[in-house]
Amino acid sequence: MNLSTPTVAVSGSQNLSLGCWTHELSPSGSHDSNSSCKAVLVILCVSLSQHRRFDYRPKTDPYCQARYTFCPTGSAIPVMREEDVIEVYRLQAPVWEFKYGDLLGHLKIMHDAVGFKSSLTGKNYTMEWYELFQLGNCTFPHLRPGMDAPFWCNQGAACFYEGIDDAHWKANGTLVLVTTISGTMFNEMAQWVKYDNETGIYYETWTVQASPDKKSTVWFDSYECSKFILRTYQKLADLGAVFKKIQTNYTSVILFSGEPIYLGNETSIFGPQGNKTLAAAIRDFYNPFKPHQSVREFFVDLFKIIDHVILKHQFYLFYNLEYWFLPMKSPYLKIVYEEVPLPVGSKASFGV
Repeated sequence: MNLSTPTVAVSGSQNLSLGCWTHELSPSGSHDSNSSCKAVLVILCVSLSQHRRFDYRPKTDPYCQARYTFCPTGSAIPVMREEDVIEVYRLQAPVWEFKYGDLLGHLKIMHDAVGFKSSLTGKNYTMEWYELFQLGNCTFPHLRPGMDAPFWCNQGAACFYEGIDDAHWKANGTLVLVTTISGTMFNEMAQWVKYDNETGIYYETWTVQASPDKKSTVWFDSYECSKFILRTYQKLADLGAVFKKIQTNYTSVILFSGEPIYLGNETSIFGPQGNKTLAAAIRDFYNPFKPHQSVREFFVDLFKIIDHVILKHQFYLFYNLEYWFLPMKSPYLKIVYEEVPLPVGSKASFGV
């Protein structure tokens, strides 16, 4: 099973149902029932989705280019002997640690992975899930000349390779034993990883919540490296792994919004019969997030972003191949580093 490149997928999804009503949206994206120029009547008889699983993974477009090659040393997941005893390690380090050291670690912006060590062979391995074309491409689209719709390079995938870079994980992060499993459990986990990798294919940076309160409604959940590690830990627990009682924290980038408003998909908004006013508003919103060529250009666009998100309370989210309007509210955005406990399984424990 080779996870160095994306593979083909199977279906399955979960939905959280919302109520059903109509809502009018003015061309600027603000909400004004008395406006004489209505851009779109949005019928919110929809479901606010959790991250969707897809039937297949589409080929990546040659336009999408990675500055750093995805999974350059990736290899197939080996089949372990049933009697093997395998140590499982929690791995965490600051994002882009290889380039900026602990800079982002001070902001608790962390990347997560999982490590394995075989007692029979002495070999160790690393497994992680991340963007094919870097974080910026997964968070914001390209506005290409001659194309009406924003163009996304937002696939993510699992990467498995031999070796654990101790220096990388230990220097500014974490490398700690969390459980031990059998070779049988490892092989079952590997089959699950193949399914997970083939069906969950789009990276999602943002978590969207109603408020900073811990019991707040989560409108949209992120789908990034830490979520893959949490799913992997849960799968191992379900297979019988018993985790150590240690604190484990993860990074989330949260947007705060009132109830999201469904807008449509690429065809319904940007297609021949689409809404040109709404399409222009979405393109206008994403334009300031483009790569910048000068300091002056950066600050001009930064002001536009502040104007959209904070002053006008607007954010357009692309999630599960659909567009949503987020009526933003204070504190607008927050990076949190919160504890998510290690899981408890549903099967009899495997003793080592």
